[in-house]
Amino acid sequence: MSEGTMAPGANIPVASLPNLRDLGGYETADGAAVKRGRLYRSVLLGRLTDADLERVRRLGLRKIFDFRTADEFEATPDRDVGAVGINLNVLADRTGEGPASLLAKMDDPEALHAALADGQGGEMMRTAYSELIELPSANQAYGTFFRSVAESGSLPALFHCTTGKDRTGWAAAATLLFLGVGEEDVYHDYLQTNEQLWPALKPYLEQFERAGGDPEILRPVLGVDRSYLETAVGLMRGKYGSIDGYMRDGLGLEDQVLEALRDQMLDG
Repeated sequence: MSEGTMAPGANIPVASLPNLRDLGGYETADGAAVKRGRLYRSVLLGRLTDADLERVRRLGLRKIFDFRTADEFEATPDRDVGAVGINLNVLADRTGEGPASLLAKMDDPEALHAALADGQGGEMMRTAYSELIELPSANQAYGTFFRSVAESGSLPALFHCTTGKDRTGWAAAATLLFLGVGEEDVYHDYLQTNEQLWPALKPYLEQFERAGGDPEILRPVLGVDRSYLETAVGLMRGKYGSIDGYMRDGLGLEDQVLEALRDQMLDG
C-alpha cells in the first residue's frame, strides 16, 4: 500500500523511526479533507539508521519541530534530514518531576514501582496533559508551531518529542480538532500510538524485566490512554470554550494565521 492510499492514522513503516504518521487523510465535518504529505508526526530522529535517514529525506521535509527539553535534545540530537530544525521547549516552565524524568530510572525498578503503583502512573500522566494546556511555555511553543506551519513554504514538516505520544499527541490532536476532524477520529489517531510504539519499546521493557521490574507497571507512562487526551481536551474547553478559542486566546493566533493554517492543510 502506497502512502497515498494508506488509511488515515496508519504507520509509515520506517524501522528506526516508529510511530511515523501522516496527519492527512481524515475528513472534516464540512466535507473537506486534511491534505496528505503536509504534516507528519514521529518519535525523535536521533536513532535513525543511515538507510532510514534516506527514506525520511525523501519526504522532502522543510521544517522539523522538536518539542523536547534542552536536556533531552542534548542527550540525543536529531539527525540531519535536510530540514530546518526548530526547538520548541513545551515543558520549559514545568517544576518538579514528570514522566520523562521517571523513565530515566529504568535501571531502578524498585523506585519506579513505588512511583507508579496503585494508579499513580495514570494520574501522573493526566497531570502532565493538564500542563500541556496550562504551562505558559506550552502555549508559547504550540503558538509558534502553528504560526510557523501556517507560513507559506513551511510544508512538508514533521513534529516530534521523545516518544512522539504526549507533547506530540496534543499537537496532532489540536491540529485535527481545529481543522474540523470528528472527535472520534481524533481519538482514533491518538490511540494508534499504542499499536505502533509499544512494540518498538520491547528492548527497553526486556531490560527492565531483567533488572527485576514488571514491564506492565510502565504501560501507563509508555503508552497512551483515552483519559489522558480527554483531560487536555476538557481543560482546553473549560478555559477557552472551544478549539478556536484555544488557538486565539490561549496561543495568541490571529484570524489571518488561522485562515492560512486551514489553507495550508485542507482540501476542498
